[in-house]
Amino acid sequence: MDRLDSMRVFVAIAEAGGFAPAARRLGLSPPAVTRAVAALEERIGARLLHRTTRIVRLTEAGGRFLADAKRILAELDEAEASAAGAHAEPRGLLTLTAPVMFGARHVAPVLLDFLARHPRVTARTLLADRVVDMLEEGIDVAVRIAHLPDSSLAAVRVGSVRRVVCASPSYLAARGVPRRPEDVAKHDAIAFSSASGEPSWPFHSGGRIETVIPPAQLTVNTAEVAVAAALAGRGLTRVLSYQVAPEVASGRLEIVLAGYEPPPIPIHVVHPEGRHANARVRAFVDFAAARLRADKSLN
Repeated sequence: MDRLDSMRVFVAIAEAGGFAPAARRLGLSPPAVTRAVAALEERIGARLLHRTTRIVRLTEAGGRFLADAKRILAELDEAEASAAGAHAEPRGLLTLTAPVMFGARHVAPVLLDFLARHPRVTARTLLADRVVDMLEEGIDVAVRIAHLPDSSLAAVRVGSVRRVVCASPSYLAARGVPRRPEDVAKHDAIAFSSASGEPSWPFHSGGRIETVIPPAQLTVNTAEVAVAAALAGRGLTRVLSYQVAPEVASGRLEIVLAGYEPPPIPIHVVHPEGRHANARVRAFVDFAAARLRADKSLN
């Protein structure tokens, strides 16, 4: 087994979490997989994996080597695909990440339509409410709702969302509509938990930022629960505008304190910048950018 094949075996073990599942994925025998890793470790001169009877995990050297191995294999696959003419025709595996709720509501429909147009493309999604390391986790495209730091990633802005305070019409009829940020203290609130401390709501007015800590009977860690509680009349909640767009459009929730909202948060479609972006990534980025920019709820 040559060096590149040994690297592929190592990556498969790291991704599958064991020698036996990696062997099944690659269509090899377990002894062949074991020999490939042993030869790789001998060539490198470092232990890459800790093995026990129950688990296999990366060593510190293995973690560093995994990132490099994935990059090298991806570049090799891209070079081969380009030489074979795939640079012009989308095909192969597209890996995509996005926030959970945004991914379900906005990205998944775009991806399904893209796959219908490009039957030679397959896709894998990782929807997570965290910043996914694209290089470490082998991600081709990410949709991120944030002000992005400078990086080696290429980013295409496709829209923006707002942080909005909203409540059900029945709650507002019973408790009154807050007119100023300080009025929040007189209301019930549904707040989000925060590892950094007590949940707080910043409001902007005349260049000043006023921060209010809402009196929350209920504190949650997902937008879905916050929206459900607001719909049930449990109080004010503060979420991203796309998370309540259908409820606001139908009149089941009303936005309040709109004049005190912070500046909008941009939405970007992000991908690693390279010398030769492969056809599936270029095609999906262009397709997704056009679709998301046309979505009025994101502008």
